[in-house]
Amino acid sequence: MAEKIFIVEDEKSIARLLQITLEREGFKTAIEPNGRRAYERILQEKYDLVLLDVMLPEMDGMEICKRVREVSDVPIIMLTARDEVMDKVEGLDFGANDYVTKPFAAPELLARIRGTIRRHKERLRGVEDTRYVVKNMILYPERYEVTVKGELVTLTHKEYELLKYLVENKRNVLSRDQILQKVWGYDYIGDTNVVDVYISYLRSKIDDKFGEKYIYTTRGVGYAIRD
Repeated sequence: MAEKIFIVEDEKSIARLLQITLEREGFKTAIEPNGRRAYERILQEKYDLVLLDVMLPEMDGMEICKRVREVSDVPIIMLTARDEVMDKVEGLDFGANDYVTKPFAAPELLARIRGTIRRHKERLRGVEDTRYVVKNMILYPERYEVTVKGELVTLTHKEYELLKYLVENKRNVLSRDQILQKVWGYDYIGDTNVVDVYISYLRSKIDDKFGEKYIYTTRGVGYAIRD
């Protein structure tokens, strides 16, 4: 099956050129010029790689990359006219897999796309057996993915880390202090109620949405995930 590339580019001529080039090489494509809609589509749809321009209306590429990385490891190649070193560093720090500067040579871009997709697939093959299963929920620790009844659940980075910690200690009741130290860090300074708030977020997205209880409260002690 042909890989699908999501072209996030607001310059119509460049987006069209990329589409023609990629489809000529056997890829499927989709185009989105608006940053905010692109972010929503990345969360809702399945792509094998995202070509992400930096300068976009409503939400720039850096912000999109940062937000996507909280919930997904879909390969991202940043595409921009800017050639400043710090721009490249920022993009890579936000989780981009690669960074290509305009104007670019089509053969080089195609090679980078193929290489990025290949490395991503190799990494997934290496971790595909690593997973935690609780009832109808599957958590893939290396992919930062959670599915319930086969449906992908969108979680923030902190929600995912909390759920992962609970799942890794399935059936063990974890206190708020244990959760704070593990998920928020020993140097966290703030209200311990943050744990209760994030537990409610998880329950809303998992227990309530799918009509099945996963997170249990032991009054006065803490929380646990149970089969």
